[in-house]
Order: sequence, then structure tokens, then C-alpha cells
Amino acid sequence: MKKFFRFQWCAISLMIGLLVGCEVKRPDGLIPESKMEELLYDYHIAQALGDNLPSDQNYKRALYTEAVFHKYGTSEAAFDSSLVWYTRNTEVLAKIYERVTKRMKTQQEGINHLIAVRDRKPQMTTSGDSVNIWIGQRLALLAGTPLSNKLTFTLPADTNFKKRDRLQWEVRYRFLEGKPDKTRAAIMGMQIVYENDSMISATKKVYQSGIQRIRLQSDTLGLIKEVRGFIYYPASNPICTLLADKITLMRYHCTDTLSTAKDSLKTDSTQIQPADSLRKAKNADSLAAPAHQRLSPEELNRRSDDQRAAKPEQLEIEKRIEQEKLQQQQQRRMNRRSVPVRNRRL
Repeated sequence: MKKFFRFQWCAISLMIGLLVGCEVKRPDGLIPESKMEELLYDYHIAQALGDNLPSDQNYKRALYTEAVFHKYGTSEAAFDSSLVWYTRNTEVLAKIYERVTKRMKTQQEGINHLIAVRDRKPQMTTSGDSVNIWIGQRLALLAGTPLSNKLTFTLPADTNFKKRDRLQWEVRYRFLEGKPDKTRAAIMGMQIVYENDSMISATKKVYQSGIQRIRLQSDTLGLIKEVRGFIYYPASNPICTLLADKITLMRYHCTDTLSTAKDSLKTDSTQIQPADSLRKAKNADSLAAPAHQRLSPEELNRRSDDQRAAKPEQLEIEKRIEQEKLQQQQQRRMNRRSVPVRNRRL
């Protein structure tokens, strides 16, 4: 038993030695990974700021990078030597830059949001099927006074809006001093304006606390130009404060086949043609068609006989009629021949 435990300890010690031996040796004076990540983040921001400077202010670029090195208590020489080691160990450098890129992306999204709030228009939304495009304040306190009785917004559409998009505006309401009078209820409304200046709208009254939603969608009005909305809270006695929060405006792309079906109907070759085109086609057919030939009565009878279904009884009757006709014709001929002979005798 003791030999077995000794064998286990030896195996564990051997594995630890191998791991330590395989570990990448770091030279003295190397900037640690955590510090290198922070330094690279600020260094690239400083480089971007310097690239946007006019030609007569290029000296500021060196000042920006020196400020970064001074912030982290290092020098350009130590930074260059550390960067050489990290470049040779690409796996470590790749992980550092992955985290740096993620931070820059998050920072850029925050900047875009601030710019959109400043310009009162939505930032360029993503191309997903369901996106929250709300950029206004997410919390509003309405007290019914002239300066705090409404919340309004206007959101211009961007290129990521599609035909037949569905919009859902959702707000959570909380009355802080009990339920209000129903005659003084808050009103929320939303309106979609299209590029052809047509619009659709909906309103809803808010009598109690909870989440309220307004959904709007149109299948035939085209592209959206802008989205408008408001919350109006009239004055009440006594004053009842209304808190509106968790405000979202979701945009959903329509994924059914209604639009493609309409387009296929428009481009179908069997669609109804205008009257002029029908007249032209008719005239062309009449010119191309050969002239109609007149048929004799015998040919008409023959065609009608061929088209009829022949029955045995009918065939016998027709034969008898034909025989009687032949007999009559022969009798007439005999009578015509006998008339001149009688005249001669007389």
C-alpha cells in the first residue's frame, strides 16, 4: 500500500515538473498581461486622436503617447521590448487584443448612443429581426403640472427599417399616490408616418399601474419615415404622481411570405392586361389567321355526321333514306326520257 502511494506522489511530482518546464519563460522587465491590456487600449486611442489632427499639429501625437506611458509608469523602450516578446507569443497577444477589441466596441456603442441622444434621432440599428430602437429617457415622472404633464418623442427611420415592420411601444406605469380618477386618466399614443405621408396611429388610456403596450403594423403603406409618440397626464385633484419607466420601442421585421406573394402576383405573366393591349393582340391574331373558307351542304353534313356518335338504328334509317333518294332520282330520269317518245307518236 505504501508503495502505491509513493508511486502516486512520484507521478504527481513528475507532472508538476513537466508543466513548470513547459511554461513560457518571461524575461525580467516584461510588462504584465493585465497592465499591457490597459496600456494597449489607451495607446490605440492616443494614436487615433493623433491621426485626426491637422498637419500643423502633428507634434501633439507624440505628446499623447508620452502621456500614456507616463500614466502607466513605463517608457517607450520598455513598451517596445515587451511588445516584441508578446508578438513572438501570438497566443497570449491574441487573447489580450480580443479583450481590447471588445472594450473598444462597447465604448463605440456608448458614444453612438450619446450622439443619437444629442441629435434626437436613433443611431444606426442592427439588422436583426427584433431590435429595441428606443433612445429617449427610460424614466419619466409626471405630476400633472404644465411643466411635467407629458413625454413626447420623434424617431426618424434609418436604412435598417423594412417594409411591413411591426412596432411595439411598451411602458410600465406606477401611480405613487393610489389610483387616479378615471376622468383624469393618462393617455399614451403612437403614430407611424410613411414616406408617402400616410399614417396610422393608436391611443390607450392608463387607469392603473402596470405595463401597457401599443402595437402598430401596416402591410401596404411602404417604408416608414418616422415614429412619433406621447404620454399625456392631465392635472388631477388631489395630485397623483405617475412614474413611467422601463420604456422600450421594439421593431420586428416581418418574416412571412405575404410580401413575396404580392410581388409574384405583380410580375406574373398571366396578369390582367389593359384593354389597349387586348385590342392589339386581337387585331394581330385576326391578321395572322387564314381566311375562312365556305363549305358546301354535303361537306357540312359529312362533318356533322362524323362528329355525331353513330348508332345502328340511325345508320339503317339513313341507308333507307339514301336508297329512296336514289330510286326517286332514277324514276325522274325515266319519266324525262319517256316524254319525248310520246310527243313523237302524237
